[in-house]
Amino acid sequence: MSKLYLVPTPIGNMEDITLRAIRVLKEVDLVLAEDTRTSGNLLRHLGISKPMTAFHIRNEHQVVERMADRIVAGETLALVTDAGTPAISDPGFLLVRECVKRNIEVECLPGPTAFVPALVNSGLSAEKFVFEGFLPHKKGRQTKLQAVACYPYTTILYESPFRLLKTLQQLAEVCGGERQVCVSRELTKIHEENWRGTLDAAVAHFSEKETKGEIVIVLEGKKYCNPKPSRE
Repeated sequence: MSKLYLVPTPIGNMEDITLRAIRVLKEVDLVLAEDTRTSGNLLRHLGISKPMTAFHIRNEHQVVERMADRIVAGETLALVTDAGTPAISDPGFLLVRECVKRNIEVECLPGPTAFVPALVNSGLSAEKFVFEGFLPHKKGRQTKLQAVACYPYTTILYESPFRLLKTLQQLAEVCGGERQVCVSRELTKIHEENWRGTLDAAVAHFSEKETKGEIVIVLEGKKYCNPKPSRE
């Protein structure tokens, strides 16, 4: 029966693809890819040849209905992103919503996503946590920082290396410099780093080095706090 598969792909180490994901990618009629070049490299590495079409944040509104139509017509599609699980800070939600609305079967495979290993190896509580993804760049950023400062649970943020220092500085201002944090980068890759310490120490550490790779910030929660305003 035709359906939509959401297929997680490795966030760095190619060995993290599952046997089930490989089988699904071999069996589907079409692969929807955030970047056909990146996904094409993965498929070639796996020895898979499949038709691909671009499905990314700039075109998903325009192609969602057309992709759902193809599934209704009898095709089985797989959605992949450049790395990790579709719809987790990546395209996917709109297509899943459209499929659910049309009673199209959707199956999400388990697999890689960056925030899980970052949380587990942070040494901070994983009993309850909040995943915020990327903070707003401008509008709403201060409001979100104030909220993060008061979360009673461990908070997980994604960040680019270019904005890491600014984000750590602002977190130190609203949360207090003694709040514990773990900064993970290049997860599953050869240069993986998991830096742990206080926010003040993190600011000092990352002020002195050039940081590369995708970043996951895992921040200690606090039950009672009066957040301080952050300077832009």
